Amino acid sequence: MTNGWIILDKPRGLGSTQAVGAVKRNLRQAGLGKAKVGHGGTLDPLASGILPIAVGEATKLCGRMLDASKEYAFTIRFGSETDTLDLEGSVIAESAERPTLAGLRAVLPRFTGPIEQVPPAYSALMVDGQRAYDRARAGETVELKARAVTVHALDIQSRGEEPLEEVTLVAHVSKGTYVRSLARDIARALGTVGHVTMLRRLRAGPFGLDHAISLDKLNDVGKGAPLENVILPLEAGLVDIPALDLDPEQARAVRQGRVLAGLPFHDGLYWARHGTVPVALVELSGGSLIVMRGFNL
Repeated sequence: MTNGWIILDKPRGLGSTQAVGAVKRNLRQAGLGKAKVGHGGTLDPLASGILPIAVGEATKLCGRMLDASKEYAFTIRFGSETDTLDLEGSVIAESAERPTLAGLRAVLPRFTGPIEQVPPAYSALMVDGQRAYDRARAGETVELKARAVTVHALDIQSRGEEPLEEVTLVAHVSKGTYVRSLARDIARALGTVGHVTMLRRLRAGPFGLDHAISLDKLNDVGKGAPLENVILPLEAGLVDIPALDLDPEQARAVRQGRVLAGLPFHDGLYWARHGTVPVALVELSGGSLIVMRGFNL
């Protein structure tokens, strides 16, 4: 059985579900049967960049990956706001105002740290049992509540001449942050309107562009290229938490779901291993080890 992570540098125009389908197809063509496949956080079709795709037992870590912080580069074009807050939508507001670099630098601290933001109407959030974007496309006015998110860092990557027609920023954000909403709110704080014209995910949890492969390289697997050229081990998704080494008897107990007591380690999340083999994602509390997710490796 194949287990691990394929970190796809998703091209624009490809949906996250289509990307998972491409992995399944290539694994099948490579003679690896029907592997279980899932992704660690949706990326809009108009966005490019890091899409972690879990294979086999790594799918048990997809929830952790959804909760992980992400980093994005994005371009805001000033002067028009669209209903989707990106290039795909229709213009709903226009302004002749253009910001200065000094003005931009002055407002960015307002959008750093814990902030409240209203998600885009065109989002996958559920509203009374239906996706917000389905309601918005049907012509409904979608009112979404503000939610608390955290912007860990927000920096200017590149800009043109002043007054600014557009600017490219890099944001390191918590789960649940909508970059399109961030762009809308920054533009409004500058006394104008704006929308996103480029969105690229640079990092998701422990995975960066240095781990990523192109769609072409993925397709090579289906044509016979070695899978080890594209797949990372399951534990690559656990590098941000400490490992806990188990002896054979402890490993057996953990695999059976038994609670281990009296362990001399600090409370918190660990990944337990026997030798080099991951055994489980575990939580330690008061010296007792509780299995969160066991791996059948």
